[in-house]
Amino acid sequence: MKLNHINLTVTDVEATHTFLQKYFGLQPLGKPNRTMGFLSDDNGMVISMFQGEKVSYPDTFHIGFIQESAERVNEINQRLRNDGFDVPPPSKQHGAWTFYFQAPGGFTVEVMC
Repeated sequence: MKLNHINLTVTDVEATHTFLQKYFGLQPLGKPNRTMGFLSDDNGMVISMFQGEKVSYPDTFHIGFIQESAERVNEINQRLRNDGFDVPPPSKQHGAWTFYFQAPGGFTVEVMC
């Protein structure tokens, strides 16, 4: 069995779409607009984003991007910091080198190795 897609309700489709492309290399499936956008990863899994007025996910909800090394996690963290995102430094948590932060659109992202 293979996961095909996940749908996120977000506060800003275009900002979320741009963010996920820029920092995580997801590829666009068509051009996003104010109400919906679609991205795909290297394995063909799709993230669909739909505009929502109020976005409220449970505290533990997040999407994760696994990296090949701690150095890559650190690079992404520094790049986000340099671009003005409020991200904590990576740390060792539950056996992984990781950090969590709020992404544009109103959901949490984990970057880990």
